[in-house]
Amino acid sequence: MDMKEIRRTAKAYYENLSDEKKGDVDRFFKKMDRNGDGQINLAEFVGYLWNDNNTVLTDPSLFKALDTDGNGNLDRKEAIVLYYIKKSGRALSCKSCDKFLAGAYFSCSQCFFKDSSSIYGICCDCYGKKKFTDHHSDAIFLDNYTLLLQSRSVVHAAPKKKREMALQILKQGLQLASFTGALECFFNGGAGDDDSNCSIM
Repeated sequence: MDMKEIRRTAKAYYENLSDEKKGDVDRFFKKMDRNGDGQINLAEFVGYLWNDNNTVLTDPSLFKALDTDGNGNLDRKEAIVLYYIKKSGRALSCKSCDKFLAGAYFSCSQCFFKDSSSIYGICCDCYGKKKFTDHHSDAIFLDNYTLLLQSRSVVHAAPKKKREMALQILKQGLQLASFTGALECFFNGGAGDDDSNCSIM
């Protein structure tokens, strides 16, 4: 599992958080660190995520991938990556092999834009080997980057009145992952009076 890109992304977002949001990260870490030793072991990691209904993230291989120094515990810096994964909505697993989707993945575009609880994400390996035959036969799969760009294209191509409605639908779909501020920046090209609002966390 390649976590390098996620680690870099998590670090960049953390460095741009307000002091208040960084306090949220501290509270998250302390809540996981049940014995207060400044480290999160596998039992604390799994216990916290089960209690938080984030069973997608309880796979021990994810813990191992987060544990960059290989000491069997997560320190605060390593836990920041987990916090980012939770808050950004990247807590996704492949619908075929059930592995955590760390990098690029493919989604069924119909499911992605439907009022559906699942984006039906498939890892690159499973998509390449066509391990998604149980999905509907007319499915059109796009990678996550293409879906993001297509979302923008669809909104900008719509007539002005419909553009606002499309933007509202996208906002509702992303609010669960606290992406509203980032979405505003995305559709406004990063411009605005206060770019400090351009944060997913």
